[in-house]
Amino acid sequence: MEVIDYRLMINQSSVIRKMYKNALDRAEQIGYENVFDYSLGNPSVPVPEEFNNEIIRLLTSEDSKHIHEYSPNAGIVEVREAIAKSLNSRFGIDYKSEHIFMTAGATSAIAHSLRCVTKQDDEVIVFAPFFPEYTPYVKLAGCKLKVVEPDIKTFQINFEKLEQLLTPEVTAIIVNSPNNPTGIAYSEETIIKLAKLLENKQKEFNHDIFIISDEPYREISFDNIKIPYIAKYYKNTLTCYSFSKSLSIPGERIGYIAINPECKDADIMVSMCVQISRGLGQNAPASIIQRAIVPILDKTAQLSVYENNMNILYDELIKLGFKCVKPNGTFYLFPQSLEDDANIFCQKATKYDLFLVPGDSFGCCGHFRIAYCVQTEKVKRSIFKFREFVQNEYCNLLNKEQSLILR
Repeated sequence: MEVIDYRLMINQSSVIRKMYKNALDRAEQIGYENVFDYSLGNPSVPVPEEFNNEIIRLLTSEDSKHIHEYSPNAGIVEVREAIAKSLNSRFGIDYKSEHIFMTAGATSAIAHSLRCVTKQDDEVIVFAPFFPEYTPYVKLAGCKLKVVEPDIKTFQINFEKLEQLLTPEVTAIIVNSPNNPTGIAYSEETIIKLAKLLENKQKEFNHDIFIISDEPYREISFDNIKIPYIAKYYKNTLTCYSFSKSLSIPGERIGYIAINPECKDADIMVSMCVQISRGLGQNAPASIIQRAIVPILDKTAQLSVYENNMNILYDELIKLGFKCVKPNGTFYLFPQSLEDDANIFCQKATKYDLFLVPGDSFGCCGHFRIAYCVQTEKVKRSIFKFREFVQNEYCNLLNKEQSLILR
C-alpha cells in the first residue's frame, strides 16, 4: 500500500489557485476592477432571493434547536426525500430517500463515491481534458488514474483510446458533462455508446464498472440544449451534484450523491458512505443549509448571463484567429493557445492583466481555460485587452482581416 506524503503535495498545488492568487496580487496594485481575472470558476450571478428568504425564515420562525441540531450522518431525511422527488420528476428515475447521500458539495460526493466503488490499487479512468483535482481525489482513494487522450476537434469521448485503457483493473470511470474546462456536453449518442461499451466490458471482465457522474454544471446549458442525464442510460451510475453553480452558493458547500436504484448494492451504498465519512472526517453538511435548499430544488440563479458572456468572448476570439470548440454549457471556454506552450502564452497574457489558466494540468497541452463567470461589463472591457495582447505578442500570426479588427 502506497504511503501518502502530504509534504510532497505542497508544491503540487492547483495551478488555478496560483493564477487566482496572482490576479489578487495584481489587484492590490491597480484595483480589482482593472484586473481581468478569468482564473477561478467562482459563480458571479446573484443567489436566488428565495434562498436568502428561506434562511431568514428558518432563523426567525423555526425552533432554534431544530434548525441547528446535528444532521443524521446521511443527511436530513426530509431533504433527501425532496431531492429524490425532484430528480424523479425531472429524469424519470425511481429514487427514494435511501438512494440520496448529502455531501459538502461535489468534491465530497466524488471522494465518497470513489471509496464506495473501488478498492486499493483499482484503476479509475478520466477523460482529458479533466478537472485537475481528480488526480488527488483518485490517488488519495488508493487508486490509479488512467487518462484517455482527448479528441480536440469535438471533445466528445475518444472511444479508440478509451478501449485501449479499459482493462480488467478498471472499476470506475469519472464522467464530467458539461465539462470543466471545455464547456462541452456529451451527446446522447456518446452516452449511449459509452453505456453499451461498459455493459459489454462488465460481462467480459465479470465485475462491475461504475460511472461516477460529476454534474455540478448540469443546469448551465446553452441554446436550449438538453443535457443527457447519464443515470438514465447506465445502471451502475453514482451521480455527484453540487448546488454551487446552479444557485451561486459555492461557499455553502452543499451537494449530494444520487445512487441509481438499479445500481449494484444500491440498497447499502448510502450506509457505506456513512462509514466512509468516519474515515474522511467529513460528515453531513450544515443542517440549516440542507433545509434552505428544499424550496428551490427546481430553481436556479439567472444563469443566462453566462451564455451572453460566452458569446461575446467566443465571437471575439474567433475573429482574432483562435480555434475553439463552442461550449454547450458551464462558464468556461477552452481555446487553443497561439503558441504551442500554453504556460508561456498565459504568462504573456498577464502583462495585459489577463489571467488565464494553461491547459496542461487539465491533461490537454496547447490550450487554455477562460472562466468567464464575471460581470458582463468586465467581459466587454476585456476584449480590448485581448486585442492588445494578440496584436503586440502575435502580430506575425494575423491575416489582413484580423489586422483590420485590431486597428
